[in-house]
Amino acid sequence: QVIKCKAAVLWEVNKPFSIEEVEVAPPKEHEVRIKIMATGICRSDDHVVTGALVEPFPIILGHEAAGIVESVGQGVTSVKPGDKVVPLFVPQCGECKSCLNTKGNLCMKTDLGTTRGLMPDGTTRFTCKGKAIHHFLGTSTFTEYTVVHESAVAKIDSAAPLEKVCLIGCGFSTGYGAALQTAKVEPGSTCAVFGLGGVGLSVIIGCKAAGAARIIAVDINKDKFAKAKELGATDCINPKDFDKPIHEVLTEMTGGGVDYSFEVIGRTDTMTAAFACCHYNYGVSVIVGVPPAAQNITFDPMLLFTGRSWKGSVFGGWKSKDAVPKLVDDYMKKKFVLDPLITHTLPWTKINEGFDLLRTGK
Repeated sequence: QVIKCKAAVLWEVNKPFSIEEVEVAPPKEHEVRIKIMATGICRSDDHVVTGALVEPFPIILGHEAAGIVESVGQGVTSVKPGDKVVPLFVPQCGECKSCLNTKGNLCMKTDLGTTRGLMPDGTTRFTCKGKAIHHFLGTSTFTEYTVVHESAVAKIDSAAPLEKVCLIGCGFSTGYGAALQTAKVEPGSTCAVFGLGGVGLSVIIGCKAAGAARIIAVDINKDKFAKAKELGATDCINPKDFDKPIHEVLTEMTGGGVDYSFEVIGRTDTMTAAFACCHYNYGVSVIVGVPPAAQNITFDPMLLFTGRSWKGSVFGGWKSKDAVPKLVDDYMKKKFVLDPLITHTLPWTKINEGFDLLRTGK
């Protein structure tokens, strides 16, 4: 049965979202149709609006959500109608090289880094005004109903509050895992976190959970410092307050550089600064923010030669289908908090207001 429902469609770059009636096709073999109950707004969605992340239009964005299974296609065994679930923008097929390797989590079936905007079979499940609408990262959560592949959905605890655990679909898991999984932050270490949005704050939660002794939060918006301190930052610094480059400030503050640094903005200049501020011999720097399209980094190779490591992290290094239910369980056991990451709750038809709040740093 085709479902007619409302969705926020982005027709072209740099335009507001348009609330439209869309038709959502039933799930095909190994697909799941989900009623979306809560979705977060992530800067990666905004990167598509501005063109920094190149995707095909028209498109239904959104990738951080939680919902309830409405129906399943043939052959689906891991979820059934009525189950509470989190869609996964990094799927876990269980068969590709990344899925089979204990060190990997970026399933080769992901749409990240491609510009397909389609289901794995090369077609779409969304139609609006007679036009085919593209999917985003295999999830597309800015709609009342969506269809995902079975490898891109995780069943979670039926008691979990969906308006909170939707954050485990992207922002929280991405930051928390970057600290715990990718960097493997150690007790007593010193960390620097560039960018104090929801993901940056989640990195701080992860660094604190790992036992870091010093967590230096870096942002040009000082309004973000109070929350960073509440979640575990020991120092907060604003690069605008200094005459010298921020990596020099951090190197001096820490007597030679931090053990771990994290870039959680998605800018090449801050990526280089984060890399330069970690210890010249054993520092580890992790890129968490999505890099802008068509920009390269130029840096002195001596920064690497002396022993630093530069890493990237997508979805916090977690194998999604395995990790998301466990992270939800940890939240239910109060091993970490999510409430401080939620600043506003809006009816989803006010999605454009939500994006304005994101863009103004609120």
